[in-house]
Amino acid sequence: MSTLAAPRAAVVPDTVPAGLWRRLAAHRGALAGVALLGFFVLCAVLPAAFAPHDPNVQYRDALLAPPAFSAAGSLRFPLGTDDLGRDIASRLVYGARISLLVGVAAVAIAALPGTLLGLLCTVLPTGFALLLARAIDVLMALPGLLLAIVVVALLGPGLANAVLAIALVSVPGYFRLARAGALAEAGRDYVTAARAAGAGPLRILFVTVLPNVAAPLIVQAAMGFSGAILDAAALGFLGLGAQPPQPEWGAMLANARDYIERAWWVVTFPGLAILLVVYATNLFADGLRDALDPRLRSA
Repeated sequence: MSTLAAPRAAVVPDTVPAGLWRRLAAHRGALAGVALLGFFVLCAVLPAAFAPHDPNVQYRDALLAPPAFSAAGSLRFPLGTDDLGRDIASRLVYGARISLLVGVAAVAIAALPGTLLGLLCTVLPTGFALLLARAIDVLMALPGLLLAIVVVALLGPGLANAVLAIALVSVPGYFRLARAGALAEAGRDYVTAARAAGAGPLRILFVTVLPNVAAPLIVQAAMGFSGAILDAAALGFLGLGAQPPQPEWGAMLANARDYIERAWWVVTFPGLAILLVVYATNLFADGLRDALDPRLRSA
């Protein structure tokens, strides 16, 4: 037991750098991203506290009503209404739940099998591992959004199928990172020590190697979250994602195409919501990448 403890202890300095949280807290971009994301998370968790109306109720007396800050606007509808008289602010708030859920689900579904396959590929028989790697290369050569459209077209439009499609096209990224990291760590001293101590291949992969290759996978997951939201909005815009009357931001943009010149707010605010969420996620991912950078661990 004492011989097995040494390799495990060697992992700790790499996976939990002493100044990680201090550097992350000192990164202004990361803090701004966390603040923005926190607001959208609150909207997703407590939509009734932020939405002034039911997102699907149609107010026929206020079709395409302008925002409250406009000359003809009213505080009744802070961000105006769409062509069916539905309150845009309420639909944006409830849409945050759908978009964030899509991001989290797509990352979880893609990261788990992608990382697992990437690690196992380093211990599988050479022929099978090579075949698997080439199959992943083929998937990576295809445009991600185009492949997602094909998958949704085969499975049928809908939010669940859109999540599966987005996750499928995201798997290769996690596979390549996990495989490259495991291969790079295979010759390190702590891996050799674990092998000499009698640890099996799976124990070495998931107990010794995985914590040391987790940093780029975490950053990839953060970036993949914003990518999943963008892809979901694109699929919703094409009518392949969330279906009416679900208040999904991409679908809101699609429904507002015919009113861009007459009512700018029906397009501007859903697009701005997508922009802010993606921007906030990228800010956080950038700060997380810097905090996990091994060149800064001695800082």
